[in-house]
Amino acid sequence: MKFKQNRKARTKLQQQKDHAMNLLLLKIAIIAVATTIIVYCLPRLGEFNYSYELGQPWHYGTMISTQKFNIQMSDSTLGMKRDSLARSFMPYFTRNMQLESNVKERLKLLDADGELKNYVVTLLDSVYKKGVMLGTTYDSLQNLGTSYIRIIQGNEAKIVPFDRVLSLHEAYQFIVSHNKTGFTNRDIRTLNIYTLLAENLIYEPMKSEEELQAAYESMNSSLGFVRVNEKIVDRGDVVTPEIYLKLKSYETVINQRAEETGRSGILLWGQIGMVLGIFLLLMGYLSVFRADYIEKPRSAILLFSIVVFFSMMAYILVSRHLFHVFVIPCCMVPIIVRVFMDSRTAFFFHIGTVLLISLSLSSPYEFILFQLITGAVVIISLRELTQRSQIVQTAIMATLTYTLAYTAYEFSIGAELSDLDRRIYLYFGVNGLLLLFTYPFLWVMEKTFGFVSDVTLVELSNINHPLLQKMSEEAPGTFQHSMQVANLASEVAKRIGAKSQLVRTGALYHDIGKMERPVFFTENQAGGNPHKHLSSTKSAEVIVSHVNAGLALADKYNLPEQIKGFIKTHHGLGKTKYFLITYKNEHPNEEVDESLFQYPGPNPRTKEEAILMMADSVEAASRSLTEYTEESISERVDSIVDTQVSEGYFKLCPITFKDIADAKEVMKEKLKIMYHTRISYPELNKNA
Repeated sequence: MKFKQNRKARTKLQQQKDHAMNLLLLKIAIIAVATTIIVYCLPRLGEFNYSYELGQPWHYGTMISTQKFNIQMSDSTLGMKRDSLARSFMPYFTRNMQLESNVKERLKLLDADGELKNYVVTLLDSVYKKGVMLGTTYDSLQNLGTSYIRIIQGNEAKIVPFDRVLSLHEAYQFIVSHNKTGFTNRDIRTLNIYTLLAENLIYEPMKSEEELQAAYESMNSSLGFVRVNEKIVDRGDVVTPEIYLKLKSYETVINQRAEETGRSGILLWGQIGMVLGIFLLLMGYLSVFRADYIEKPRSAILLFSIVVFFSMMAYILVSRHLFHVFVIPCCMVPIIVRVFMDSRTAFFFHIGTVLLISLSLSSPYEFILFQLITGAVVIISLRELTQRSQIVQTAIMATLTYTLAYTAYEFSIGAELSDLDRRIYLYFGVNGLLLLFTYPFLWVMEKTFGFVSDVTLVELSNINHPLLQKMSEEAPGTFQHSMQVANLASEVAKRIGAKSQLVRTGALYHDIGKMERPVFFTENQAGGNPHKHLSSTKSAEVIVSHVNAGLALADKYNLPEQIKGFIKTHHGLGKTKYFLITYKNEHPNEEVDESLFQYPGPNPRTKEEAILMMADSVEAASRSLTEYTEESISERVDSIVDTQVSEGYFKLCPITFKDIADAKEVMKEKLKIMYHTRISYPELNKNA
């Protein structure tokens, strides 16, 4: 026996270790996937994500330089300065003396008058002394406005005025039109000078381009510099030409640094560290305060999926400059989490989402401030979503909060009414309109992750629902019992901070399985009791079966999993004590198989399921009281709930002794009101 107990203990310990390991792997997987997606989407280049125009107000906060940088000229000014430098630049040419000799020799070999040839040679000497260059080169320098050129002769470069130099065409015209010695133009043209003439100044492109490029590089393109921690522009300032040049120069410096950092991997590792840190904080919060959400993977996956989705949407809008960041409906995150889970988790994950989005912003302070304030207001204003109109009210509340927060902040930093950016208010209005899409988004979340919103619960709790209508007709006693339990349980939930609408709806459906055999349950009996004709084991089987019958009906009518949870756990792993005790009395010497009298369970796993178990047992037991006094009601409530606690029904759910004590007080007060005694009216004395 001892060996079996030890083996059972080891098996249980191993199961706990396996469960803990599975949860750890789930946490690691969620954090790894979420971090990878966010880091991949984060911008790593072009970190200067500001939009500004010359002559327009600066719409962001005060910009302070984080490093010293030079103020660069505008492109137009820089272009003009480069053009001026090009005009003043003196390109290099080499004089080809051998070519001059060749031309003269070829001229002397011509069959013509000797004096004419000697005369033309003299003219050639004069032309080549000035310098002759190719026509296209000459035209280019002339169009550029070149004033001087440098002619390399030996180891020296002689500076020559450009207006002295001739093009090939000009040299030819000079020769053929020069007829002062009695020779006519026709005489000179007979020598075909044009076919002999060639440029003696050869352009040196490599040397000229190198020196011109060096001149460009040495050219001072700076108009001054900005020191570290020097203010560049303040909110509301008009972007003057001077400020515009500072912003442009700062943008270039920031982007170059981001590109260099990105290439080195420092920026990437920094982003991984920041994103991973935020996700670790969120997972740490769940592990410490809401471990039940990790136990249910769909809850943890929903939370991190929402954060990742809205962060990615923000990165796309910011990186592509599609819309302003204040258009993003960040407050949709706390609304969704609040509806499906709780307020504290909603605010904590709202903070995480805002911080992740801020990583893509160049000036995140105001964004974080306004989002946190508005998120807190939204969570406070939306305690339970029971009507569609509440989404509209929440959207209006969020828009007003954004507006007031922005206006108050601007005034707090000294801005005047005229300095306020009217476009920001438009962005807040668009944000509010987008929040209206929370309702259809909730429907998508319900279908995707299997959650149920309060609006859906309200629709299910309508007594005109087909299943409730059917129960009121086929099992009216059970229907009335369910209504009383719903009222009792919802009041308890309100007192101890549980989800009252969820408890109410679960209470209405917890006994739907009794419709299969309604007459076997006392609240539906009118006279005869069919259990008189059954054995104790058979009666127990009929009673226990209403749990599985209820689950089958829930599947047929597509009830949410949360409602099915109430059907499973409202008796937990308890037993049909009446029939169990009856069987034991009938078979005193027989070992009883108590599993025949046990409900399938499991025991309650949430605070709401525990509330329903208490309210169901108390309401049913209160019907058997012979008299309804304060003492009898109080004793019955204490007896039932204390027995449930002692038998360990609430070990798996997060309910405290304080919650249980408050629950008992609420049920006592409600039962006193429900079963109050009427005052007996006196009869009229006929003899009077």
